[in-house]
Order: sequence, then C-alpha cells, then structure tokens
Amino acid sequence: MKTLRIGIADYEQMKARTMAIARGDHTPAPDAPKIRFPSLASFARLLSRHNRRLLERIASERPASLTELAALSGRGKSNLSRSLRTMSRYRLVELRPGARGTLAPRLPYDHVRPTCG
Repeated sequence: MKTLRIGIADYEQMKARTMAIARGDHTPAPDAPKIRFPSLASFARLLSRHNRRLLERIASERPASLTELAALSGRGKSNLSRSLRTMSRYRLVELRPGARGTLAPRLPYDHVRPTCG
C-alpha cells in the first residue's frame, strides 16, 4: 500500500524549510510529506466532492483514456482535463501515455494522508 503524505504549511514555513534544505541545515525524513499546501482549505478545494468521485472512478474503472473517463463520469472532457492536470501537478493522478496518443489517468497512491508542518 502506497500513501502520499501531504503537508500543510503556510508560505513562510515552506520557504524557510526549502531554504534550510538548500543550505544543508535540514534533511527531510524519508516519511516527510512530499507535497505541501498552504492551508487545509486549499487541499480540500482540490479534493472536492466531485474530484473525490473522479478519483474513485479512476481507481475502480481504470479508464483507458480521458474520453472514456469523461463518458464514465458525465463530466465534460475540457473540465475533466483541467481537473486532472491540476491533480497531476500535486501527484494525486498520473496521466500516462495510452493508445494512439491518448492519456490514461492512473492513481499512483492507495491513500493520501494530510499532516501539519
């Protein structure tokens, strides 16, 4: 089981941590969060009810393309594409090359766990 650890830290905390790592003053623990959001609210917006359903659909149906996922989810392809690209920037979804130049959405993690700091 793979778990993506999400950190919640404001801009100043993230900046200070990044600078400490760059200076060599801090080495992140192996289980430290890999992705950080400025607030729990911003994380919650990304994982809206509609997006959680979308992730569940990807996990259960394993669609071969965005077109197939659009049909399964009832969402417009452009809206779906925008949501998935945002989620892929946060590593919640991978968009893998599929047949004939399509993109196939996949979930790289079984669980997502937010933590503070």
